[in-house]
Amino acid sequence: MNSFLLAMSLAGLTSASDFEITKRGGSDWHFYEAVNDDLARYTILALGLTAAAYYIWQIAFRFSHHLRRLASFSDDRQRYFISTSDTFSWIKEHIIYAALFRTRHNQELQLSSAINMGTLPSRFHAFLVIGVVAMNITLCCVTTPYGGEESSVAGIVRNRTGTMATVNLIPLIIMSGRNNPLIAMLHVPFDTWNLLHRWLGRIVVLEALAHVFAWAIPKGNEKGWDIVGKAIFGSSFLLTGFVAAVAFAALLFHSPSPIRHAFYETFLHLHIAIAALCMGFLWVHLNGYAAQTYLLATIILWALERATRLLIIVYRNCGRESTTAFVEAMHGDCMRITLRMARPWKFRPGQHIYLYIPAVGWTTSHPFSVGWSETHDSVSDEKSLPLTGQDLLNVPQKESISLLVRRRTGMTDKLFQRAVNAPDSKITLRAFAEGPYGNIHTMDSYGTVMLFAGGVGITHHVPFVRHLVDGFANGTVAARRVTLVWIIQSPEHLEWIRPWMTSILAMDRRREVLRIMLFITRPRNTKEIQSPSATVQMFPGRPNVDTLVGMEVENQIGAMGVLVCGNGGLSDDVRRVCRRRQNHSNVDFVEESFSW
Repeated sequence: MNSFLLAMSLAGLTSASDFEITKRGGSDWHFYEAVNDDLARYTILALGLTAAAYYIWQIAFRFSHHLRRLASFSDDRQRYFISTSDTFSWIKEHIIYAALFRTRHNQELQLSSAINMGTLPSRFHAFLVIGVVAMNITLCCVTTPYGGEESSVAGIVRNRTGTMATVNLIPLIIMSGRNNPLIAMLHVPFDTWNLLHRWLGRIVVLEALAHVFAWAIPKGNEKGWDIVGKAIFGSSFLLTGFVAAVAFAALLFHSPSPIRHAFYETFLHLHIAIAALCMGFLWVHLNGYAAQTYLLATIILWALERATRLLIIVYRNCGRESTTAFVEAMHGDCMRITLRMARPWKFRPGQHIYLYIPAVGWTTSHPFSVGWSETHDSVSDEKSLPLTGQDLLNVPQKESISLLVRRRTGMTDKLFQRAVNAPDSKITLRAFAEGPYGNIHTMDSYGTVMLFAGGVGITHHVPFVRHLVDGFANGTVAARRVTLVWIIQSPEHLEWIRPWMTSILAMDRRREVLRIMLFITRPRNTKEIQSPSATVQMFPGRPNVDTLVGMEVENQIGAMGVLVCGNGGLSDDVRRVCRRRQNHSNVDFVEESFSW
């Protein structure tokens, strides 16, 4: 008995009440309860080891890219990076970059203009999902004596699925957070974690329902379903568990893609409220059980992530002055928003922020790529003019960041309407910016860079263009050919980024490295399509992605990186072409998207 108490203590059962609960059912019951706790620990261990293995993989690639960037400062050495490994090119073509079935991945499945079924996972994402599902099925079924008594099997399945549902809440909460530390550590984008969050959430709900049914069905068959109902409402232990299970089911049934996309803001607030309800009732239900420790870890992680977000918002936007948003309504249902930040922050290409504007929604925020960033001296009047060299060094710096926002529904529609109805279609509002987030991709080690943008997706690429042209002039990046392909509907949309592109076109040595190709899909007449120069060209219609990528491959310098940010159809076209080029040269494909 003493040895058994020691084993239970090591398994996480440290109180006398824990032991009393666990000892029901004899020595076999003790064994399976210990196994359940061990399997829960194996779940955390397996996920941790998977993350560690991927981290080592990423470290190796980052080191390789860093060495490639250093070696590429000599143009003669860049030719060594054009060729690629046959094995790795096969892996990229058939696993990493491959769509699940044919070529469709990021293009949304639309049953109608109002019903959006979401997107298909890539083949690599599908392997991850299948792995998580297989692991949970295995851990829920292993060591169960299916040839034994029905009641004993049901009891083991009941406790096993309940424990697994609870322990899975830990990675579920980590994957859902904007401040997920694994994003920066593993260089895995938020939309991939969001995909895994959705699938793991479905697993948790199914395990919770299996936990309930494994108790209710044998009880109902043996004593009648009336007794089951009376038992639930006559015991606080059973009632809290039942309410938690119902709340879990509600999370599943209100989260399908059509509902999530059609009513996203309502879905998000309701999702958070129901999740909090689940954890509250589950905490009471697990009182005295070892699994409560896993729930405590989940609650702590969730609270830390929420507190971190609040601290970021307060720090970034509250100081001597507050953050303000200057909103301009533009052609094509687009807004250019310039934020004057209360505190400066170092901006890097590929980053995005979450924007709150209380005038159109206190609790609503949306992610937007940062298209431009500038730092200004904060001097308000003549009395504050610095008079000495030391004063010049101490002038406060004000940061302004600019975004392009396409009018959709909800927050963006309300904001656009307010701007359109204002004088000159411009308004200034109080705002809060949360971030920066992102910046998991760098293009510094590629001798050839192609950037495909559709519509407001240009905001993601402009900072890369600016950074690469500046790095080329200063000799800090490997880029020797940078091609920007931007697809828009009308020449009027060029006004969206005119001030930013004017600054880029005036940069030192820009003509040596940068080529811009503009494709106008809906010109009013062909006279509108006039190329300003040999390095800035305009074309009517849509681009032939295969031809454009093929031209760059023929003239490729060093390794080639292709970055796309646009609608799903454009992303899938670029993905398809890059997959076909894997056997010919070293071409890396990077897709930027926000999937919900």
